Amino acid sequence: MAIGNGAQLLKIMQGYQLPCILAAAVDLDLFERLVPGARTAAEVAAAAGTDVRATTIVLDALAAVDLLVKQGDRYRVAAEYAPYLSVDSEQSVMAMLQHQANCLRRWARLPWTVRSGVPDQPGPSLRGEDADRESFIEAMHVVARDVADPLIQEIHPGNVRCVLDLGGASGSWTLAWLKAEPAARAIIFDLPHVIPMARARLAATPFADRVTLVPGDFESDALPRGADLVWVSAIIHQNSPEQNRALYRRIAQALEPRGWIYIRDMVLEASRTAPVAGALFAVNMLAGTAGGNSYSLPDIQDALQAAGFVDVELVRRDDGMHSIVRARVG
Repeated sequence: MAIGNGAQLLKIMQGYQLPCILAAAVDLDLFERLVPGARTAAEVAAAAGTDVRATTIVLDALAAVDLLVKQGDRYRVAAEYAPYLSVDSEQSVMAMLQHQANCLRRWARLPWTVRSGVPDQPGPSLRGEDADRESFIEAMHVVARDVADPLIQEIHPGNVRCVLDLGGASGSWTLAWLKAEPAARAIIFDLPHVIPMARARLAATPFADRVTLVPGDFESDALPRGADLVWVSAIIHQNSPEQNRALYRRIAQALEPRGWIYIRDMVLEASRTAPVAGALFAVNMLAGTAGGNSYSLPDIQDALQAAGFVDVELVRRDDGMHSIVRARVG
C-alpha cells in the first residue's frame, strides 16, 4: 500500500477510533441490549451497568456511522446489521468481534512488546478469562462456517478412513471432513475445557456417532493413533519454529503409514512481505504469542521434511488463512 502524503498517514493513524468504539460496545454487550427493540441511553446504561453520559457518547458515535439508528432519544440496531450483532442469530459474528477486541488490546501494547520481544499482555477483557476463551473458540466457528464445506470438497484426497482434527475446537472442520468422506470417522483432540463445546455442537448434527472426542494438549501429549489424515487448522502460526518441528514429529509418529498431513494457515511468500494479510498477521502473533509467526512455504516445507514428511506441496493458495499445504509421512 503506497502512502502518498502526510494526510494519508494521519488517516491511517485515525483508523483506531471506530474499532475501539466497537470493541467497547461488544465487551459491554451494548448491541445485545438493543437487538430486541429501541431503548434510550439511560435504559441501555441501566441494563449494562455503565455510566449514562459515557454510554450516550458511544451510542451517538455508533449511530453516526450507521451501526445504530437514533430516533429522538432512542436507539436501535440498524436492520442490516441486526443478524450479525445478536448472539442468538445463526449469522452472528459477535464472537469474532469479541476476539478481535482482545487482539486490539494486545496491539495497543505493541511498542512494549517490540522493545522487550515478549508479548505485553493486557489481561482478560471485562467479560473475564472464561468468556474470552469461549469467544475465541466460537470465533473459529464463525471463520469456518461458510468456507469449510466447499474448501474440504476442493482439497480432500479421497478414500480417507479417519481424520484427526488437532485443536478441533467446536468441530466445524471435522463436520466438513465427514460430509466429504461419508465412510470416514474422526477424532477431535483438544484441551479439556474445549471438548464440551465440541460435544454440544456435534450433538445437534447427525455425525456425533462418527466422532471420538479426546482431551489433551497437542504441544505435549501423545496424539491419538489410527488416523490416515491429520488436519492442522490455524495452529502453526501460534507456534515457534521449534514447536512446529516437534508437533510435526508427533504427527508423523501418530499417522498411519503413508498418511496425510493437511495444514491450513497463512502462507507467506519468501520475501515475507506478501500477502499483506500474512505480514500483518505475523504482527498479531508477535503481540499475542511467545514465539508465533506467519510462515513461508519454504519454512513449512523444511520443517515437515525434517520430521519425515515427503511430497510437500501447496495445494491451495489464499491471501488469508485458507492456504493449504499437504504432505505424506515417509
